Amino acid sequence: MVFQHLSFVKQAHFAEDYNKWNTLLGWLSFLIALIVYFMTVEPTGSFWDAGEYITTAAKLQVGHPPGAPLLQMIGAFFALFAFGNELKIALMVNSVSVVSSAFAVLFTYWIITNLLKKVITKEEGALDNSNALVLLGSGLIGALAFTFSDSFWFNAVETEVYAMASFIMALLFWLGLKWTDNLDDPRGHRWLLLICFVIGLVFGIQFMGFLAIPSIGLLFFFKKYPKPTWKQFLLGNLAVVAVLFLVYKFSLTYVLKLFGAGEVFFVNQVGLPFNSGTIIIGLLFIGLFYWGITYTKKNKLPLANLIVHCLLFLFLGFSSWLMLPIRANAQTVVNENNPEDARSLLAYYNREQYPGVESPVYGSYYSDLFAEPGNDIDDKPKYEKDHTLGKYVIVNQYEDALQGPNPEHVAYSPECGVMPMPKITCVITDAWITKSNHVTASVRGTENPSPLKTTRI
Repeated sequence: MVFQHLSFVKQAHFAEDYNKWNTLLGWLSFLIALIVYFMTVEPTGSFWDAGEYITTAAKLQVGHPPGAPLLQMIGAFFALFAFGNELKIALMVNSVSVVSSAFAVLFTYWIITNLLKKVITKEEGALDNSNALVLLGSGLIGALAFTFSDSFWFNAVETEVYAMASFIMALLFWLGLKWTDNLDDPRGHRWLLLICFVIGLVFGIQFMGFLAIPSIGLLFFFKKYPKPTWKQFLLGNLAVVAVLFLVYKFSLTYVLKLFGAGEVFFVNQVGLPFNSGTIIIGLLFIGLFYWGITYTKKNKLPLANLIVHCLLFLFLGFSSWLMLPIRANAQTVVNENNPEDARSLLAYYNREQYPGVESPVYGSYYSDLFAEPGNDIDDKPKYEKDHTLGKYVIVNQYEDALQGPNPEHVAYSPECGVMPMPKITCVITDAWITKSNHVTASVRGTENPSPLKTTRI
């Protein structure tokens, strides 16, 4: 029997029928992952955010910032297959992660075979049967190793954003390979438009998917510059990081800022009804895209036309976020932060309810935790709808609402720099054990004898 199988391997035309075998084995890895994950899927809720995601997905409600509207809409579709059995809703929504993870395995297989084929054909020319067998086998081994890896398997069987985010990352990288493989094709940039659309979808799942952007940029860079100089390599890396920052920190952020400012202006200054400013800004964007596409096409500006189309597809990907204000205005039972208009949606996106994240360029050192507090600083004013006046009014200026850092513990590049730490001898005073077996103590340093913090240990 073993020799018959070996004979089959020798007789199979792996090199001649490479594309067929590559497709079949890719879907085989998908099927194996799908079966394994369905056999081990969580039948109900699990720890952390899974219960909230199941609840908000099944009824299309608003979860915690910054939200995952696309995941919730897909989860709502899967929940339909519970067929009214409330005990099966969690299982059906958990199945979103099962299917997403299986697709992540599928695209991982195709990524491996694509990259290895480039290496083998570059060194040895055309594929022969043995090289094709090694290539296909390597892809299958890599994909199955990924399938059974601990962290990935853990996320594949519960409702969390990371399973679908892993699928999106694998899909984006595979699309990047398809784009660079077809750069010389007159219609090769259609892959880039699809990449832009999927990047827009990332906003509706989990921001981890943006990590594929630098990889795609470097694929393009090395396609254009196979043997770059160190200056070209440095500029290429800076360019892909700049694109990442533009997409993640500026694209949707400033779009929402524009919608928010337009909403307040047209309601407060012009006197139009609530949400009219949002509609006007939306129509303005539609008009700008229409003008940009027609103008660049008429004047034969192919690069500018491609850029406008990329931005358009990015915006189309953003559209999953429309679910959040629509459902917030429906006053669903779970409606965290109530992002019912453009301004509150921006606060929701920026996660303003959470503590701020220090800038990697200029901020405070870790030692600021143990230093005297700095001056209080103002937070952003809070707007709310006043239905009596028909305007947005500021209900809280939030003056001196935040504790500022100690100016002696702030510098450029705080994550990389090293600041001499003062010699602090921690003295625990006034310690006592509570009924809950917690030890509470006041901690103070020798350089400042006044109590700094009360810490529960």
